[in-house]
Amino acid sequence: MHARARKRRTSQPRSVTPHDGTPSGGAAEFVAIVHEAALHMQFGGRTVLRAQLEHLLERSQQENVTVRVLPFDAGGFPGAGQTVLYAEGPTRQLDTVQVDNSHGPDFLYAEAQLGKYRAHFELLEKMALAPGESRAFIHSIASQL
Repeated sequence: MHARARKRRTSQPRSVTPHDGTPSGGAAEFVAIVHEAALHMQFGGRTVLRAQLEHLLERSQQENVTVRVLPFDAGGFPGAGQTVLYAEGPTRQLDTVQVDNSHGPDFLYAEAQLGKYRAHFELLEKMALAPGESRAFIHSIASQL
């Protein structure tokens, strides 16, 4: 999974409600690009996967959350097999990339590394289904379970 989290640079109040049900102002924007393979993994069985997919669909309806699916037919892509979080700060100098590995997370801060992952994320956004198509795709998988 590739994700980008970004704290909005404005201080306008937002009507987004986090998972715990409390009102939130200025919630961080969260964009996730999930490969289709991850949507079929049945750790815990069909019932657990269905619940996970339904939760993903519910969260994708939040104003500050975007979930996009990278389908199998999109082909190969940079960073395949990695879980990456690109956290954008209020300025680019505060951006951080977290890459998960078998030994734990690596945090990357160098501009060259950040530029590489920004480019990867932009390419993945072009390859992934649009948010509405992604929700329909996830719903289709969940309904087959």
